[in-house]
Amino acid sequence: MTSLIEKAALRLEQLRQAGVDTAALEVANAPASSTPAVSAAQAPAATTASPKASSTPSPEVVSKAVHINLAALTAEGYVTPNAPRSAIADQYRVIKRPLLANATGKGASVVPNGNRIMITSAMPGEGKSFTAVNLAMSIAMELDYRVLLVDADVARPSLMKAFGLPAGPGLLDLLLGDKVEMSDVLLRTNVDKLSLLPSGTPHPRATELLASDAMTDLIEEMGQRYPDRIIIFDSPPLLLTTEARVLATHMGQVVVVVQAEKTLQSQVRHAMTTIESCPIKLMLLNQARGGDQDAYGYGYGYGYGYGQSVGQPAESNATMAVSA
Repeated sequence: MTSLIEKAALRLEQLRQAGVDTAALEVANAPASSTPAVSAAQAPAATTASPKASSTPSPEVVSKAVHINLAALTAEGYVTPNAPRSAIADQYRVIKRPLLANATGKGASVVPNGNRIMITSAMPGEGKSFTAVNLAMSIAMELDYRVLLVDADVARPSLMKAFGLPAGPGLLDLLLGDKVEMSDVLLRTNVDKLSLLPSGTPHPRATELLASDAMTDLIEEMGQRYPDRIIIFDSPPLLLTTEARVLATHMGQVVVVVQAEKTLQSQVRHAMTTIESCPIKLMLLNQARGGDQDAYGYGYGYGYGYGQSVGQPAESNATMAVSA
């Protein structure tokens, strides 16, 4: 029969092979009359920790904070927190409601990736960036949501200029994978619950980058990091570049901004055909005058209105309609 000393020695050898410091547990081979050996069950618990557990925790990574001049934005006709109540703010409250319902699964049906909203247009100069900023600002005022506004118009970025902020690394730098983390380029603003992601360093293969697996992974990460996050992408015009069409394949909702009395009906129809794969397509008629909101005859369901755009008189309004 194996003696207690032999059992203890065997157990100590097993502990040594496992990397445990057994100095405190070792017992010399003494005769039977000496102090009894300590069995494995009686031995004190090992106090050594793994390198990971004993290492000093790394400091929490925090995104860069930036200050937006809200007074200047208000003066240019944008929606801003704490500004006096205005027609444009009230109208964006109406515009955002169906978008939020789709984003949170509270609409008529569940919309896949509904929290990813792309703002675009058929042609340049129709007010898409103005709409993206106002929509992001309005949603940031909600109690239950946070907003990430992404400048995905990589060919002609404009959001940083609108906010009075300098250009810097952003979306394209993340896609290039040059050891850039999201926290390195994400900007926290002085508007509670509003963060910004600049377009980043210009790249000649921007379309390929937006169509890459890295973009798919990045958008998944952005959409799932916070369950209450709404992501708004200011994208290029649909008929001017190919980036917007690629970006639309990742979206749950697309809002196409159309400038009244400027955009041709054929351009709108062509633009809508490029985003057929998106589950929800909406249209916002910008700068329509005199209440003649059916002049284009688009026939896209029901409409909402909002107040003036930049440089437009107070009576100017727009219509948002759900496409068929």
